[in-house]
Amino acid sequence: MDFETVARAILGNIEKVVDGKPEAAEAALVVLLAEGHLLIEDVPGVGKTVLAKALGRSVSCSVRRIQFTPDLLPSDITGVSVYNQVDREFEFKPGAVFANIVIGDEINRASPKTQSALLEAMEERQVTVDGTTYQLARPFTVVATQNPFEMEGTYALPEAQRDRFMARISMGYPDPAAELAMVQGRDADNPYDELLPVASIDDITAMIAIARAVHVSTAVEQYVVDMVQATRVDPDLRLGASPRATLQLVRAAKARAAVQGRDFVLPDDVDALSKVVLPHRLIAMRGVSSVEDVVARIVAETPVPAGAVQPG
Repeated sequence: MDFETVARAILGNIEKVVDGKPEAAEAALVVLLAEGHLLIEDVPGVGKTVLAKALGRSVSCSVRRIQFTPDLLPSDITGVSVYNQVDREFEFKPGAVFANIVIGDEINRASPKTQSALLEAMEERQVTVDGTTYQLARPFTVVATQNPFEMEGTYALPEAQRDRFMARISMGYPDPAAELAMVQGRDADNPYDELLPVASIDDITAMIAIARAVHVSTAVEQYVVDMVQATRVDPDLRLGASPRATLQLVRAAKARAAVQGRDFVLPDDVDALSKVVLPHRLIAMRGVSSVEDVVARIVAETPVPAGAVQPG
């Protein structure tokens, strides 16, 4: 298994169906290899679910999709114990969360009670039902989509659940050239129907191990800590980033470095990922229009420690 070859194959597969969004494709792959969870937030119809499905289709592993609706129950996600009349005992029926890649479509259309059914699974890779704990498959990644919470019929994700997502990305509208290519290329056939897996579950497991072994210097670690600490004292923010954000930013930076063909992390990796790892965890003060702008300012103002530019 050649890391770069498989990574390029997965990215190429995704880009066959997600036109003109290479940054979104790379972010999805980075989160998968960093063993995190991805939240894709944007208006309807811009390809959120297509990206999630393309990632799942690109890897030969178990993939389950959950369509979140107001009447969805927590047991539909985690599973339920059913009485077996033949054996005269309760038998556990696993829910949709028992898969390597779980696609949660329009997660904020379900009630907060149902949303919370994913909390234990996302943090501990396990599910507890009726006092019994069941381990989930490894690797395990949740790729959730949501519409902006101001839209009708949505419930904002609580802070604890947003913090469990390693990264949040937005698709945005395609540029005119990409939209024209999409119209012309999908007039007769949907390229998603012809998408085939280009990596096995063993490939992904090996790539995760390689990404985990990427070197992070003490100077780069200090750079991440300084950046996250700055969010906690910034006057424009009411809630700063958690220690979990620090850990996940480092893990994501290691995966990005590996995808880019390096065995060490640069401050550029941290800078590039800060805009998708930090903003969704922060709460701005009243009157502050954009958390993203605050993060961009903090990144620009955080000095790069000596020794962080070159691997040490």
